[in-house]
Amino acid sequence: MREPKFIDMRELNIDLIRAKHPYGFNIESDLVLYDQTTGLPVLSETSKMKCLLLAICTDGQIEYTVDTEVHKVVANDILIVSEGQVMGDYKIAPGSKGVCLFLSYDFFQEIVSNVKELSTLFLFARRHPVFHAENRLVKELITYIQAVKLKMLDLDHEFRRELVATMLKVLIYDMCNVIYRVQQVEKTGKTRGETIFADFIHMVEKEYKSERRVSWYAEQLYISPKYLSETIKHVSKRTPSEWIDYYVMMEIRVLLKNSKMSIKQIAEEMNFPNQSFLGKYFKDRYGKSPSQFRRS
Repeated sequence: MREPKFIDMRELNIDLIRAKHPYGFNIESDLVLYDQTTGLPVLSETSKMKCLLLAICTDGQIEYTVDTEVHKVVANDILIVSEGQVMGDYKIAPGSKGVCLFLSYDFFQEIVSNVKELSTLFLFARRHPVFHAENRLVKELITYIQAVKLKMLDLDHEFRRELVATMLKVLIYDMCNVIYRVQQVEKTGKTRGETIFADFIHMVEKEYKSERRVSWYAEQLYISPKYLSETIKHVSKRTPSEWIDYYVMMEIRVLLKNSKMSIKQIAEEMNFPNQSFLGKYFKDRYGKSPSQFRRS
């Protein structure tokens, strides 16, 4: 019997978004922002996200699917679409307005480095791709995003990219605060799987520099590696190893770009046997050597 033939789904990254909708405000391949002055981009094809989408609707109605589930967005709704999710079936009502930011995977990781409770944000975004916020909070977020845009337009600023990254970190904390308020109102209890996921992520956030074995984390949680893997995959659509790699790679990239540590020192800091092991680990997952990434 012939094996079924699968067609690769288009992956949506910052460069593709800019090519399709060049009127947005951008910082190279890291970030692109659209607002009332540019209009919202209309994405015509179902795509797998290779970036993060943060958006706020200020007027009108937008309909789309995330992982085949239909979602409707109206005024004062906030939507978050994570890297790896599939978006499609877009319908934007005439006159709809809002603001949206697309952040590259690497830029987002750089921004959220050391942001606590990232697992809570991730779980909420998976369970609530769209959530409603108070008008006052939405106005505050919009005002802040406009301030970010002004800094993006300041092309003569020597530290423009770093400044925007810092401002976006503040924005993410503000959005986390909105999420916290929504959670307090709903008081939605976690499932057993979500509790395991949150406990696992909290542990990874503390131990990823010294421990990368899935079996070790399973032992600390008093469950089998198989059950941990199945649970994490079901809740987050990623394996435990992928989550561990996420934190390890995020830290390595931050150290390569923002410290004067040698690659040998970074290998020691991250508990790799030697520089060669670090180099292979990094290249296998990123496609570049640590030296190439540092120079890029």
